Amino acid sequence: MDIADKLDIAGVAGQADAANTVDTADMANTAGTVDTADTMDAELAGLLAEMKTYGEANHVPIINARGLQVLTEAVAKKKPRRVLEIGTAIGYSALYIAANAAADARIITLELSDERADQAEAFIARSRFARQIEVVRGDAGENILKQSGSFDLVFIDAAKGQYPDYFRKVCPLLAEDGVVIADNVLFRGYVQGTEPVPRRFRTIVRRLREYIGMVTENEAFRTEIHADGDGLAVSWRQGR
Repeated sequence: MDIADKLDIAGVAGQADAANTVDTADMANTAGTVDTADTMDAELAGLLAEMKTYGEANHVPIINARGLQVLTEAVAKKKPRRVLEIGTAIGYSALYIAANAAADARIITLELSDERADQAEAFIARSRFARQIEVVRGDAGENILKQSGSFDLVFIDAAKGQYPDYFRKVCPLLAEDGVVIADNVLFRGYVQGTEPVPRRFRTIVRRLREYIGMVTENEAFRTEIHADGDGLAVSWRQGR
């Protein structure tokens, strides 16, 4: 069975959900549209709209509207109390996670770039979640190994070529019924598609295919591949 077949089988639920997903253009009208909890007040919605505009104007890669819908639904379903995010950018997804997680949730988010970490901290400081979100600077692969305790949810949205390494490192930290969500796993359609992969993307695509194989062939996880956005893999741990 090749990778495209694996994706088709694993992604049945995700494809079915797509028909019910709000259109990207409609979702872009307000930052609060994709919030699935009753926790999106006007102040937070305004801050997220500002962050979205900033990200687009400054070419900061933030999760798109369709992918955000899948993410927030999974977070709202899980209601995690302890979250690890790999790839902070400007803190956009961290705030959405906080808005949909348990009221007392604690989020540790890892960011390599000092400039983006500064931006994230500035935005987060303006939210009601300022004391619940901690930005950790430095190499994510190294900082994962410095974490202790267990996490109910892990969101991966960083260097695509490092996804297999991130997954191996977070597994020992994941709660028995935890969930790992990874963004951009279909990467511009190259991972599942038949088009030739440009040379500059070959390593990324190979590693993402490896990641998908790791989470779909692992009996400890039930994985759905959602084609929304650039592809999200939602992997629910089935208990040890």
